[in-house]
Amino acid sequence: MISHKRNLLSVGVLAMILAAASAAAAKTVTVTLHAKEVDLPIDNKGTMYRAWTFDGKVPGPLVRVTEGDTIDFTLVNDPANKNSHAMDFHAAQLDVVKDFGAVKPGESKHYTFTAHYPGVFYYHCGADPMIQHIAHGMFGAIIVDPRDPRAMPKADREYVLIQSEIYPNPDDIESLMADKWKNVAFNFGVFKYDPVHDSNATRWLQAKPGERVRIYFVNAGPNEFSSFHPIAGIWDRVYPSGNPRNAIYGLQSLTVGPGDAATFDLVSPVEGANAIVTHSLRSALSGAIAVIMFTKDADPSMGHGEQIVVR
Repeated sequence: MISHKRNLLSVGVLAMILAAASAAAAKTVTVTLHAKEVDLPIDNKGTMYRAWTFDGKVPGPLVRVTEGDTIDFTLVNDPANKNSHAMDFHAAQLDVVKDFGAVKPGESKHYTFTAHYPGVFYYHCGADPMIQHIAHGMFGAIIVDPRDPRAMPKADREYVLIQSEIYPNPDDIESLMADKWKNVAFNFGVFKYDPVHDSNATRWLQAKPGERVRIYFVNAGPNEFSSFHPIAGIWDRVYPSGNPRNAIYGLQSLTVGPGDAATFDLVSPVEGANAIVTHSLRSALSGAIAVIMFTKDADPSMGHGEQIVVR
């Protein structure tokens, strides 16, 4: 009996030590984003589009933290803007009215939250009408890496792809509500990574055969579902919402709804190309195709650092 109690005590002490170590490892990450209304190209020919952005980019800057971290966030709405803007982090558990409320030009909003769940999450402007702000390009991704580095197989390369619709006039709310988009794109560019369908494309994804390529996929919408599929490949593992506990194996496609996200692992045993698409073909053939080339001569910088979001 005494031995049993000692064992229970040892287990309890160990659990307390591990919990304390985990808490000590957590950090506070400061994130400041500026809402900016600018003109950006939406295709490989340089067609300009009036975009509402975070930090002048679509998608906005990649935010990356670790499970348990606290995000100390500030949104600054630049005084030159004409519209109020807001920030809705899908990785946060907060008060929608107080924290996600709109900020007028020249003002700012600050809040903090703890990333309790690992995964890949959507962030976007939540100002009214939300559909218009998203259609203008106010979206991005936050990756929350699992606290346990062994929770998922190590990726050799990583890429972020965000699907969205591009509307001829995002200020025409009726056309947005009627889903009258012109193109569906990855990372706000029509055939941005597809030299097969657009000879002006100069960018594509790269990896070596046998490498584990991890794609963090977000569907920004605002309206269309995505049937995310690698043509000539099979998803080795898929994690809905990017959570390691959600692992599914050997999938041909996974449906990701507007405002949702998932993590996809792709391993090619051979050299050659896969085409990553939404298998809703009217969406794919309007711009949502990304070629990934598997070659022994793959650029070692691709899929690392600044080349996770290929701009």
